Amino acid sequence: MEEFLASNKSELLGSVITLLTLMLVRFISFKMVRKIGRNSNFIEARTRLILRYVSFLLSFLGAGILIFIWGVNFKELGLLFSSVFAVIGVALFAQWSILSNLTSGVILFFSFPFKIGDSIQIMDIDMISSEDQGFPIFKIEDITSYHVHLRNDLGELTTYPNNMLLQKGVTLVKNSKRSETL
Repeated sequence: MEEFLASNKSELLGSVITLLTLMLVRFISFKMVRKIGRNSNFIEARTRLILRYVSFLLSFLGAGILIFIWGVNFKELGLLFSSVFAVIGVALFAQWSILSNLTSGVILFFSFPFKIGDSIQIMDIDMISSEDQGFPIFKIEDITSYHVHLRNDLGELTTYPNNMLLQKGVTLVKNSKRSETL
């Protein structure tokens, strides 16, 4: 054991510094995300979801740094990463819609243009009903990782993908008689 400690002193020191730095960055990141969530009146579940994303990203980053500290052969590492990225690339291409909604959910969290309880109008031509002749007004019931739960004035629940909220025009409705009935 003493021989291992003596021969790997710099790697162990680098690992300890990396882990302490990642713990500090995680602590600061979590405080910032929680403060943003609290100041924006987001529900706790939505904040916890973003915290999981931050934790995963920092874990992935930490694993990468530790691999470099312990001296993995770059040629072997390049082969490993190219193989992994090829598989991930095929999987991501097949699942681009899911990833697009997931990324949009994170963007909506940090930009917070609207929140749960707000009444909105989505300028989507496909949402106009024949008898209404206008864009319907929805009340936001929940914002999840992949989609938003919207309720119209008839009480019908609609799920709308997060990425479409970023692609379509969205109007925040205030002091509307229709929004009071939602």
